[in-house]
Amino acid sequence: MYDYLVVGNGLFGSVFACEANKKGKKVLVIDKRPNIAGNVYTQEIEGINVHLYGAHIFHTNLKHVWEYVNYFAEFNRFTNSPVANYYGELYSLPFNMYTFNKMWGVVAPEEAAAKIEEQKQKAGITEPKNLEEQAIALVGTDIYEKLIKGYTEKQWGRPCNELPAFIIKRLPVRLTFDNNYFNALYQGIPVGGYTQMVANMLQDIEVQLNVDYLENKAELDKLAGKVVYTGSVDAYFDYQLGALEYRSVRFENEVLNKANFQGNAAVNYTDSETPWTRIIEHKWFEFGKDKDGNDIDKTVISREYSSEWKPGDEPYYPVNDERNNKLYAKYKELADQNGKVIFGGRLGMYKYFDMDAVIAEALNCVKENLGEQYDRDK
Repeated sequence: MYDYLVVGNGLFGSVFACEANKKGKKVLVIDKRPNIAGNVYTQEIEGINVHLYGAHIFHTNLKHVWEYVNYFAEFNRFTNSPVANYYGELYSLPFNMYTFNKMWGVVAPEEAAAKIEEQKQKAGITEPKNLEEQAIALVGTDIYEKLIKGYTEKQWGRPCNELPAFIIKRLPVRLTFDNNYFNALYQGIPVGGYTQMVANMLQDIEVQLNVDYLENKAELDKLAGKVVYTGSVDAYFDYQLGALEYRSVRFENEVLNKANFQGNAAVNYTDSETPWTRIIEHKWFEFGKDKDGNDIDKTVISREYSSEWKPGDEPYYPVNDERNNKLYAKYKELADQNGKVIFGGRLGMYKYFDMDAVIAEALNCVKENLGEQYDRDK
């Protein structure tokens, strides 16, 4: 008999399992995939750690989370500096003085600020009610039309004026030449990839792969006193209140016999006609070097396509609009009534968490359920 059955070995499940194991609990971790690490899974191809489920750049302002992940991996100095491609015009992301100079020819910060303010005033937006209005209120109409609208509508599958404003509130806008996308104190990527980091978390813990929990729930539930479930909350309840909406992501991976395809880890295609949202060139997450520090003469790229989730697809992130949030609140009532199951992670809690927030939630969950904070020294 196990103390905990952890369903899903992504970040939430792996952190919880790791900490429960440290405290002497008997833990079994299962996952329906053939690999560990959930969506942060990385696989070495041609000496390159490929992020098979999309680019993951760890960033946080939470010192305790940064210290925690550094216990399991050494992080490099990678800084996220994506580029926007609008019909062949290249712009800096985040929106900074490089962007404003390319867009309007301005060279001084006050010129850029005046241009943005002029467009905001012309739009007449005082209290943004949706993503479109929020974006225009932040950066004006020119940048919205060229660099936000097409990309966002491809990513979410909805018009920007039907998306909630909060999605874009963290949009990085700065009147400097700082090319760091994230406003975070700590940032980087695990040397050797995320898979090894998660493997270190799951060390000495029993892990079973290719196990579908929902297909064998009654039988598997008997194995443990408590279940930590990180799958879709509506799927757990067999969609009895209706299906929540998610976005899914598909990748076309290609190995190229050239050393450099686009010169940057991520290039966003912000027009509405290009079918993919971005192209990831994975080698640049580790500066084009292999594990021995040698240059790599090949490259691996991934074209990323966003789509509406449908049964059978892999859900990636929730659509936290008003309709879905109301439905999730009803599912949460059901979840709270289930004393045996702890729901966690992006899908179990139906929240668009960044990686650091998932880890923070998992550590809080450990504290709530095991009665003490995690031990950094173990």
